[in-house]
Order: sequence, then C-alpha cells, then structure tokens
Amino acid sequence: MSKITGVDKQSPAYRAGIRVGDELVSIAGQKVRDVLDYMFYSYDEEFDIVVMRDGHLIESYIEKSEGEPLGLDFETYLMDSPRSCSNRCVFCFIDQLPPGMRDTLYFKDDDARLSFLMGNYITLTNLTRSDVDKIVRMHISPINISIHTTNPELRVKMLGNRNAGIALEYLKEFADAGIIMNGQIVLCPGYNDGDELRRTLRDLEKLHPSMHSVSVVPVGITKYRDNLAKLRAVEKQDALQVISIVDEIGDACKERFGTRIFYCADELYLKAELPIPNADYYEDFPQIENGVGMVAQFKEEFELSLEELEEVESIEPFAIATGELFAPIMCNLIDLLRTKCNNVSYRVYGVKNSYFGEKITVSGLVTGGDLINALKHEALPPRILIPINMLRSGENVFLDDVTVEDVEQALGVKVVPVENRGSDLINTIMMR
Repeated sequence: MSKITGVDKQSPAYRAGIRVGDELVSIAGQKVRDVLDYMFYSYDEEFDIVVMRDGHLIESYIEKSEGEPLGLDFETYLMDSPRSCSNRCVFCFIDQLPPGMRDTLYFKDDDARLSFLMGNYITLTNLTRSDVDKIVRMHISPINISIHTTNPELRVKMLGNRNAGIALEYLKEFADAGIIMNGQIVLCPGYNDGDELRRTLRDLEKLHPSMHSVSVVPVGITKYRDNLAKLRAVEKQDALQVISIVDEIGDACKERFGTRIFYCADELYLKAELPIPNADYYEDFPQIENGVGMVAQFKEEFELSLEELEEVESIEPFAIATGELFAPIMCNLIDLLRTKCNNVSYRVYGVKNSYFGEKITVSGLVTGGDLINALKHEALPPRILIPINMLRSGENVFLDDVTVEDVEQALGVKVVPVENRGSDLINTIMMR
C-alpha cells in the first residue's frame, strides 16, 4: 500500500472523500503496486477505489472524465523504490565519475517505469516475466532501450551481465505487441563497431515500425578509469566509419519505409570533421535528447530568428562559454549577426574539461570550476552566456556544486543561462 501525501482540492479523489494519510489499496478491483498501476487503472470514467484509513478499509466511488488525473500525491513518485541497474557495462559513465560528487549522481537506475514516464533508457536485463507481461498488457509505449548490440554473446560481454543476451528476446516480443521502441547504441571502438554495428542495425531494421528510432552515440571516456575495462575514445577515423555504416543502412530504410530509423549523434559528425546534416534529415527529431540533431535544430532556429530580427545599431558586448566541441559552430553562427548589426563585440570560449578529463568536450559536462579556470584571466565583457544544460535541472548549480553566483563573484561579470534553442540565444543576445 502507498501512503497518500496530497489530495488536490476539487479533484475526483477529493470529491470522493479521499484524504491525506489514507493508504491506497486498490482501484477498480486491482491492487495498486506502483505508479503505472495507479495511472492505468485510474484512467477510466468510473470505478471503485479502496483505501485503508485507521486500520479500516474504505471503499468509494469515483466518477470523472476519461484520462482525467485522480488527483493524488504519494511519498515517492514511483510509489515504491526505483530499480537499480544490475549490469557492469564496460562503458558505464557513472563508473567513471570522480569521487566526492552528490550521492544521487552515483545511482544507476534501470527502471522500465522511468523509461515510459521520464524517457530514461533501460537495458531490459532486470525485467521479470511479470514485468514484461505488464508492459504488454498495459501497452506501455514508447519505451526507450539501451541495446548496444544484438549479438547475444557480445552483449553479455559489454553489459557484464549473463542475462544481457537473453533479454534481447524481449525486443521481438514488444514489437509483436505493437510497443513503440526507441533504441540507443553506445559505440565502443573494438567492441560493437564495424561488422558488429552492421549486424545490429540490420537486426533492428526487422523490428520496424515498432522500432521507431535508434541513435548511435560515441562512448564517453573520463580520466577516472582505473581498474575498469580497457576502452578507447572514438577518434576521427572511427567516426567516419560509423557515419558511413549508419547512413548506408539509414538511406536504405528511408527508401523502403519512408524513415531513416538510424541516426548518428552530432558528436560523431564533429569528431569526423563532417558537416552536420540539415534539419530535414532528422525528420521529427526522435532522438534529440541523445544529442542527435541538436545542432541542426539550433542552427535552423537561430537563422529563422535572425531573419525576423530588425537591423540594430549596436549590441551590448557579450561572451559565450560552451563545450570545446560546439565552440567553432557557435562562432560561425554568431558571425551571422553582422548581417543585422555591424557593431558586434563578442567572444566564444570553448571550455576545456579538467574535471572529467580533456576527452569530454560537450557543454553539458562543463563544471563551474572549469568555467572559472578557463575565463579568470580573460578580459571579459559585462555578460557571459552559457547553455542551460551546464546546470542541474531547474537549479543554478553546476555538476561540481559550484553555483552561478559563485562564478559571477569569481569572474566579476553577469552569467546568463540560456535555453538550448537558437531563438532563445538571439533573444538573450539582444537584451540590454
């Protein structure tokens, strides 16, 4: 049973007499074990709900609109504990984190419920038979899956879990049930590249249309790999080969199905020193949360906003701090501002990542400390713009617990977080 900690006023549950402190027992005669049960069984227009209050079972009748939230809050979002990962992946980024960070950053979740509700990726290795049956019965869709390879033996090796190969069988079961899946492949040179990558993409192609999209992203390598499996970062030639394979099979899928299915992360194009494809290449951007098409979308938004911008005499000087990988692209974009204003004074800084190691070049892993170290000896303008993904979601804190205010105090300038949209960057630049 899950203890109710909040009841929205005027909600269906409130009207039915449910109160804070009650414990939820069942909905529509079905025992409620977690948030998925709660959401699934409370979707209909009318049903009975049973709660425990002061040791007594109380049954109430609910009448509401279909899909209308019942209006209850619980002690935890999932209504029980999140399921942790049981793998020992050779590429696990959490295993490569430095010591002394927040405890929550070291927790590895592998929870199908969080995949459906929050977009997290799961490996399928800790699913029970009842979990799979529940996903199929409730038609939980879409579900995001970390696949990496469809070679069972190789998947066991890469994930460090003897069930990793067997778990691949769930892909076919989900496809047969019409469950929409999005896949992810962390590309590790010497493991799942080359012919192994071709095999994986060919196998996943057979699961279309249920296999909606698959991203191929390069493995992240930090400087904290002591006592971990030997692994090297993706280099230029690796990236060129991967893009060639993915585009070859993606082009064939586009011709056959009308969709590419398979996409490379922007980071691979930048490592390969190849142009990023245009926005229409990415169709409806199904893998943008994995860094696939972010540059194309950002560039398109920036250029469209720039077209709508009226010419101005001057812009307040500014600097932009971002990851080393994206800095050259940002420079090219900001140069376009000169079409609207000749008097533009700016600098773009690609921040070297000392905290995680210099092989980490993306903006989302830039820390406050590295930002300070990179800029403390520079002659800075009054404001520095940073991408908001440098900060903890909804907060003004970097991964190393340095705050935006700490950076402002250390550098003596205003730090302005900007949403990762080209239009927002234009609007922020133009603000005075």
